[in-house]
Amino acid sequence: MSSNVFPERGQGHAALIKQLQAFKRNDVPWQEGRVFAYVYDPGPEASALVHEAFSLFLTENGLDPTAFPSTLALERAITAMAKDLVHGPDQAVGNFTSGGTESILLSVKTARDRARALQPEITRPEMVLPETAHAAFFKAAQYFDIKPVVTSVDPDTFRADPNQIEAAVTAQTILLVASAPSYAHGVVDPIEAIGRIAQAHDLLFHVDACMGGMYLPFAGPDVPIFDFRVAGVTQLSMDFHKWGYAAKGASCILYRSADIRRHQIFAWSGWTGYSVVNPTVLSTRGAGPMAACWAILHHLGRAGYERIVAQCQAATGRIIDAIDAMPGLYCLGRSDCNLMSFASDRVNVFTLAEDMRARGWYIQPQFGFGPSPANIHLSVGLHNLANIDAFLADLEAANRQAPAEGPAPGPEQLPPELGGFSPEDLFDHMGRLAGTDGSVLPDRMDGINSLLNGLPHATRDSLLTEFVNRLYRQAPSG
Repeated sequence: MSSNVFPERGQGHAALIKQLQAFKRNDVPWQEGRVFAYVYDPGPEASALVHEAFSLFLTENGLDPTAFPSTLALERAITAMAKDLVHGPDQAVGNFTSGGTESILLSVKTARDRARALQPEITRPEMVLPETAHAAFFKAAQYFDIKPVVTSVDPDTFRADPNQIEAAVTAQTILLVASAPSYAHGVVDPIEAIGRIAQAHDLLFHVDACMGGMYLPFAGPDVPIFDFRVAGVTQLSMDFHKWGYAAKGASCILYRSADIRRHQIFAWSGWTGYSVVNPTVLSTRGAGPMAACWAILHHLGRAGYERIVAQCQAATGRIIDAIDAMPGLYCLGRSDCNLMSFASDRVNVFTLAEDMRARGWYIQPQFGFGPSPANIHLSVGLHNLANIDAFLADLEAANRQAPAEGPAPGPEQLPPELGGFSPEDLFDHMGRLAGTDGSVLPDRMDGINSLLNGLPHATRDSLLTEFVNRLYRQAPSG
């Protein structure tokens, strides 16, 4: 039966569940602990609690807390716990969001609208951010018409350079951005130094702790200070559905005061329907993620998270030491947490990633950009811990057997014949090389990734846009 037409008649429970399970047949095998990205699995007991809590609030709607006060109570409780964890002052406030991207969008929108209200002389708002900042900030810049002013990072540590950030501040600057940690390399930017710059110039300062907010507080005294203990930090994003192990759709944005957060809120009564007042981007907000988040935070507690983080830190250290000992491989920067990346001067890392996938592992390739060469990213979670020895053995074997063809080609090695193509024609040409028209994924991505790595990022972005636009077309009937 085709899934491309609306069904004429309903189907039974068992048949539908079977079809849904079939959709998963080509997904990465995350249940086996062989995926080092995207998945945050707390184990069977905690997962069962998360599922039950989510289902308990499947229907409740956070759109109107006067109709469903339970959603307001959950949101207040969760943001209060988050505020406690990152040392928010008494007057700090926050909201539950669907993910790190929404939290970042709200923060940037808040900075823009606050500047409109308080600094009308700013006509072309800018935000200053390091080149390691998450792509969601650039999405926000596009959405809200803000100029991103990008600064270079230290080429050895991959941490933001406070001197460059301060030099980039102008009369149009409305927001500074730093990461705790940056996704690619797992390093925490010098938040205290950047906070002093924010204070000196009376600027808002966002710390992106989406990856670190539920990890760094449990990682011990050596973690750099990154939160509201830094006086210049005015807003902070943190995800619960990553290292908090909540169900997906769980993040929050925190502000030092309600005076700042006021510019986040949307209210509209100038239409024929009910008054709409949204503290976040969404109007209808499912309460399932809130309930599941509240449950897992209380289930694990500080002691549970400290135990998990200690295990992940130890495993990450083992991986770093092992990779640095493998011929031609080297780790990038000095990770502060369980995120890390490695590159090679001997083999093409995109080939290595596909060879590992053939061995049953999913590791995340990253294109070269700025001082960061093409590399492989690992996020080491609880679900990976039982497989570290097997992973390292397979990585060592794959690295040894990979052809010593040197690192992935950069822009200076781009084949001359590709230079004359338009983005659309180049996409078709690359698709032919990979044996696909773009509507399906090729079996291996190393050839495509190697070509993409050699392109300027603007051209690469155009190709990726065209790829996704084709990928999400309706599948052929039959």
